[in-house]
Amino acid sequence: MNRFAPFSFLLVLFSVGLASAAEDETLKPKDDGYRGIWFTLGQYTDAPYGKKDWKGFWDYGDKYSGGLGTYTADHAPIAIYAPAAKKTFFCYGGSKGGQRYLYNMISYYDHEDDRVPRPTIIHDKGGVDDPHDDSSLTIDPEGRIWVYVAGRARSRPGFVYRSVKPYDIDRFELISSDEICYPQPWYVEGEGIVELFTKYTGVRELYWNFRKPDGSRGEDQKLAGIEGHYQVSFRQGRRVITAFNRHPKGHPDNRTDAYYLETRDLGKTWQTADGRTIAPPLTDPDNAARLKAYSEENRLIYFHDITLDSQGNPVILAVTSSDHRPGPQGDPRTWEVMHHKEGTWRIHKVTNSTHNYDTGSIWVDGDGTWRIAGPTERGPQRWGGGGEVAVWKSRDEGATWTKTHDVTKDSPRNHSYVRKVIGAEPDTPFAMLWADGHTDKLSVSRLYFTDFEGKTVRRLPYDMEGEFATPEVVGAE
Repeated sequence: MNRFAPFSFLLVLFSVGLASAAEDETLKPKDDGYRGIWFTLGQYTDAPYGKKDWKGFWDYGDKYSGGLGTYTADHAPIAIYAPAAKKTFFCYGGSKGGQRYLYNMISYYDHEDDRVPRPTIIHDKGGVDDPHDDSSLTIDPEGRIWVYVAGRARSRPGFVYRSVKPYDIDRFELISSDEICYPQPWYVEGEGIVELFTKYTGVRELYWNFRKPDGSRGEDQKLAGIEGHYQVSFRQGRRVITAFNRHPKGHPDNRTDAYYLETRDLGKTWQTADGRTIAPPLTDPDNAARLKAYSEENRLIYFHDITLDSQGNPVILAVTSSDHRPGPQGDPRTWEVMHHKEGTWRIHKVTNSTHNYDTGSIWVDGDGTWRIAGPTERGPQRWGGGGEVAVWKSRDEGATWTKTHDVTKDSPRNHSYVRKVIGAEPDTPFAMLWADGHTDKLSVSRLYFTDFEGKTVRRLPYDMEGEFATPEVVGAE
């Protein structure tokens, strides 16, 4: 039986992913379960899925592979708590029946009823299997949900949708189709959306724009073009902050050096951490925004997350390594926090892990406790991306760290891309979201969430019979 039979006509109508007048205020189809997208680059010594005659070039598996429903760190935010609705809205890269076929999904967790609805298929690009096209979201003061479906270079455009009703995931209107890769939309109350994103111009360059509440926007503005970049970002009030690396010779595997910029006026001006105004675009590697030249140490840097401490100082989470390839030749892979305070960047080690793409999130609590959650522990696929998830804490502004809890144990598949919920309250059961997946072969990919302590893990239903379901508790203390 076709699991999508009630919506077959709609799926035919919208599966090509093309903008059309028919998509305005469209009732979007539902899926009957939460199934994450599985992906591989196919960079194996042994034959990967679907490539029987492959002779690979790396000895320890793929640069990244597995369950990538919450990929990448450069898609943000992907989950936001809405106190007016008492719901956490989240988007993820889903799959068509568990196949290598991407659905852009959106759903919510109802905190009062402890349940989730059938997730909504907000976009179908018609056969794309690449989680680089995953989505991000933001919510405006009226409660309308804006979903940014990522593009990939200029061959696959991005799409911006807005919910027709506040806090509703059934009907969306298509706002625009834009060249937006790795979208990071941040709604500034009373103003509009500051959009940070990437364009492919031969390399990966950083851009920004500002979208008004009515959906209109101006010309894209280049932020940085030093042979290519990846970035992470965060918003507090009118302040939007970003950290990014650079790619010598334009190759994304040559990612090094660390930069920081922020804007407090919707992108009109940009400043360094110590308040110096700097005029974009950045084109010279040696500039005032650079906080550390990792290139001088022959180190690579992979940004995971960024936030602000209780005094408003930026805090950055990243992994550094000596090799872009998976395997022990890149060790040590070091989790680091970079903290700007009293005019100086202070860099501290958290722990080591086994892969460059072991990706987590960082929070600073109101009492000054710093918290990291991510796959820092060795997983069942030792050299694959991700692993077992743990929570780490610091009570001295990141100088020293202690692992406080193993969130997952004895898993059959690696867990990866632990992503935080923006606006999550202290006692919430839904503070972070991630997916699992076997890194060496095609597998199911399930989605999970947990509280700040990582003590009660809930798994979203892979299959659903009714319109709503209660997430299954799979780990608790």
